[in-house]
Amino acid sequence: MTNKRFSLLAVLFCIVLVVSMIAAILVGSVGITPFLIVDVLLYKFGLISDVTATKAQQIIIWEIRVPRVLLAAFVGAALAISGAAIQALVKNSIADPYILGVSSGASVGATAVILLGAFSILGVYALSFAAFLGAILAVSLVFLLARVAGRTSVIRLLLAGLAVSMILSAITNFMLMMSKEQGGIQAVMHWMLGSLAGAKWSNIGVPIIVCIVVFILLFFSYRQLNALLLGEETATTMGVNVEHFRIFVIIIVSLLTGVVVAVCGSIGFVGLIVPHIVRMLVGSNYKVVLPFSAILGAIFIVWADMGARVAIAPEEMPIGILTALCGGPFFIWMLRRQRYTFGEGD
Repeated sequence: MTNKRFSLLAVLFCIVLVVSMIAAILVGSVGITPFLIVDVLLYKFGLISDVTATKAQQIIIWEIRVPRVLLAAFVGAALAISGAAIQALVKNSIADPYILGVSSGASVGATAVILLGAFSILGVYALSFAAFLGAILAVSLVFLLARVAGRTSVIRLLLAGLAVSMILSAITNFMLMMSKEQGGIQAVMHWMLGSLAGAKWSNIGVPIIVCIVVFILLFFSYRQLNALLLGEETATTMGVNVEHFRIFVIIIVSLLTGVVVAVCGSIGFVGLIVPHIVRMLVGSNYKVVLPFSAILGAIFIVWADMGARVAIAPEEMPIGILTALCGGPFFIWMLRRQRYTFGEGD
């Protein structure tokens, strides 16, 4: 694909993303027009001195819907670029960031807060902190188990991630079984299935900043990611310190995924689906794969969140259910193709 076609496709994706975000702001029980959205945004950014929207409409648009849509976009981008990086790391297109135990570790932390009141001294930040801490500890444990004789085996990394995830899931289920608080159990289940309902200006800043920083780090490492696709020996001959680079990717991807999971819960399959679709569209060059994955991931989650809000309105469906309904069949299709590595298949 030529640079001109890449540019046209990128512009098209960006337009779709902007239109999708505007459409997501419009969705809700209170009717909002595109004119009101533009009016409020211009007013909040200080570009106009007066606004026609009522105070209630301003609150709905600026305090409720805009933070949620922004969080959806950055969560989608974060999970997509994390998935793309992990797939290069393990040289397999059916891998995603949750294989490192991030989701299971975060679930243990969140469950401990909701059911046991852990870290209550942190107040409203207790849930996010505990989920993030659980995610990082889980990944650290997986990494330690996979590291033997100073080297990290990819196969051992995958197996360690599976084992740690099963153990942590068992701990979460045990806490749920022993709990007698029905409301707490429902809150844990809702969190584990993923939700963007808690988006506020006060809690979306960290995920956005971390997403941007990790994207920049990965983007400037696209040559090393491309080299990994050719195999460890080839990457080494090209001047890549495979072991150090693998540690670097694991750390920043775990940080990003942990921050995202801490805010919105577990949203699966995004890191699996999006990078695979992007590679079918633009090839395997990570200089292109990473930005396109970020944009397409943002579009996917923005639309998934809209679907979650309208599917069983006035109730809200956990977004993880919708992503699983999309991701499950897609995963099966990939398996049926029997070509799920970056080579010619197994």
